Amino acid sequence: MKLRPPAFPLITVDPYFSVWSHSDELYASDTVHWTDDPNPIRGTVTVDGETFRFMGQSADAEIKQIYSDLSALVTDYVFENEKIVLHLSFYSTLFPDDLYRLSRPISYLKINYESNDGKEHKVSVNISATEELCINKAGETPVLAQSVELGDGSFAEKIGSVYQKMLGRSGDVLRIEWGYFYLCGPNGSEYKSFEEDGKTVISASFPLEEGVCSDLLFAYDDIKCLNYFGTNVDAYWKTKGLSMEQALVEAKNESGEMLEKCRKISEELFDDAENAGGEKYAELLELSYRQLIAAHKLAVDTEGQIIFISKECLSNGCAATVDVTYPSAPFFMLYSPELLKGMLRPIFKYAESDDWKYDFAPHDIGTYPLLTGQAYGAWEGSNPDEFLSFQMPVEECGNMLIMLACLCLLEQNTDFADLYSDTTDKWVEYLIKYGNDPENQLCTDDFAGHLAHNCNLSLKAIMGIAGYAKILQMRGEEERAYTLMKTAKEMADSFVKRAANDDGSFRLAYDRPDTFSMKYNMVWDKLWGTKLFAPCVSYAEVCSNMRHINAYGCPLDNRATYTKSDWTVWTATLAPHKDEFEKFIAPMWEAFNVSQSRVPMTDWYDTTTALMVGFRHRSVQGGLFIKLLEGRF
Repeated sequence: MKLRPPAFPLITVDPYFSVWSHSDELYASDTVHWTDDPNPIRGTVTVDGETFRFMGQSADAEIKQIYSDLSALVTDYVFENEKIVLHLSFYSTLFPDDLYRLSRPISYLKINYESNDGKEHKVSVNISATEELCINKAGETPVLAQSVELGDGSFAEKIGSVYQKMLGRSGDVLRIEWGYFYLCGPNGSEYKSFEEDGKTVISASFPLEEGVCSDLLFAYDDIKCLNYFGTNVDAYWKTKGLSMEQALVEAKNESGEMLEKCRKISEELFDDAENAGGEKYAELLELSYRQLIAAHKLAVDTEGQIIFISKECLSNGCAATVDVTYPSAPFFMLYSPELLKGMLRPIFKYAESDDWKYDFAPHDIGTYPLLTGQAYGAWEGSNPDEFLSFQMPVEECGNMLIMLACLCLLEQNTDFADLYSDTTDKWVEYLIKYGNDPENQLCTDDFAGHLAHNCNLSLKAIMGIAGYAKILQMRGEEERAYTLMKTAKEMADSFVKRAANDDGSFRLAYDRPDTFSMKYNMVWDKLWGTKLFAPCVSYAEVCSNMRHINAYGCPLDNRATYTKSDWTVWTATLAPHKDEFEKFIAPMWEAFNVSQSRVPMTDWYDTTTALMVGFRHRSVQGGLFIKLLEGRF
């Protein structure tokens, strides 16, 4: 990878089990959680009795890092001194076509070395981790470390809180405080637990043989992972019936196979993305891949159905947020429609419950990991009018219908949508009634505040109605489908007349001449081939946005210099030619390449400074994959 990553993914499993390096050299700083809170995992190598650090901070001198690289699923490092060359590969089995291994909370570190001077050397490695892997804050609660037998004659070291506060709290910048972290070295590893700087530390030490790979596994058993409408539910991987000890044995035995698959998926993704949008586009997809999956938790509900729950990371901590699912959906449309269903299923469950009393779609179902009812807007007070003012009715109705339409088109059936037809009928009627000229509502870009007559929100309604028309057509409801598509076309024609600026571009809001915004919701007209807008309309938008590109990207609209990475790629996908698409991508690539915001990939940054404005580690980066959907519908 030519891009310098703003952060390097090391362990990427779910919103809690997450370890990153924010430095170009692995030993330049301690590893952290995506929240930037400490999650120190440290590593040293001892060569002929002399110890050097390769990961994290310690009193030991470092062994010089000479190489680093990351692909979609693997992060590689190489270190050397005059005696040895040390190779490290961190990888996580986030396979969209293998939900068991995607869910299994185990991440790998493969280590091997070769002689650098042609001589034999005695080499060993030590990996240690602090109590911060299993509690919210160091010292907040006492922890217990112990060795456990895995069942195949080998051992691991595990650590967890003495007081297991199972799903006791919810929040954004909040880490896990229940369950157990496992450190599992190669067979014959020596394990220790000790106190250091007031923290409990566990470690694994093991010898290395030249040319032979040794695998170290990091795992986390959260016992129960989510509270789903009053019931504590299991992670998906537990449906196989294995204990964590058994899962570790299984994972050890297949480590080589897993690394090979990780590299194969990464290579195929890069090739597909490079062909579609160029090398820089491919590297942005590589950077986003692990993050966008690991911002979710895959679980099973009380009926045995999968639920795939996102967390709004460094946003507000909301769970299963519809306008976060929507931008992330292109990735899952491409690689795992079943996971997209798992994202939509909880929203429908809540919308059809007695607790939701509105004729539009809800925004979320709680604050992670407590999925007990919508959180967004609830903190504004108990006044119903105040609560309603913080809803996103057109936004969320449009999002749900567009995603349903995509699922139906990709699977060539309406089976999933048919389960919820009474609810979706209400939502499309809401869009017809309120979507042509939206009132003073919030949209997904809620950080910009309320906006009446929002042109992009009107586009959302148009495409939601058109998407539902396509679902009805697939059901054989031809007359109703025709009527809805006719309505969408009339609204599209009205949009063109009312939103037009004198220069041929289109406004931020109907009543604001000479303004601009990225019309990212228009992309579905192109992808579906619905032809609600003439090609000159979308191209005028492309040209308008290109005129506004700054050093590090195109602003979201005329109100500020910040942008959103997901919407940038959606807007770029409207471009008819690859070279025009790349004109949007190149400055965004440069933003991540030079940004001093050393955090997991932000989706909200400033186009003049490349600095993060807000948000990080969010699943919305799945939206970067939308270019690969061309020709899929």
